[in-house]
Amino acid sequence: MFPSAPALKEIISAPFKRSQLGLFHGKMKQYGNNVPFSMQKTRRTWLPNIQNKRFFSDALQEFVQVKVSTRALKTINKYGGIDTYLLKTKSDLLGWEGMRLRIMVRERISSRQQQADSPAQASS
Repeated sequence: MFPSAPALKEIISAPFKRSQLGLFHGKMKQYGNNVPFSMQKTRRTWLPNIQNKRFFSDALQEFVQVKVSTRALKTINKYGGIDTYLLKTKSDLLGWEGMRLRIMVRERISSRQQQADSPAQASS
């Protein structure tokens, strides 16, 4: 029903592969120049602000440790938890790790709904 993780790797192009291994919410490495008084430009990069965080997933009933950008952290707080963030966010903003977690959460939620429906059908 849902695509598996290896199939996702083929679909997603990864110019900044590190961003696929966490919840970066679309943040990428940025490039620019250092420009001193002499105007001799030198290339430099800016990396996103990444934190290692542990979130409790209500669907999985366990803690999930993941690398997360501060932008994604604000969005997770806005949505009220990691589960809603994973389910509501667009797949291109999640990356490989986010899609892997989304599939796990969806499967667990659907299995719980099936378990809840089966006793109700047996008793009626």
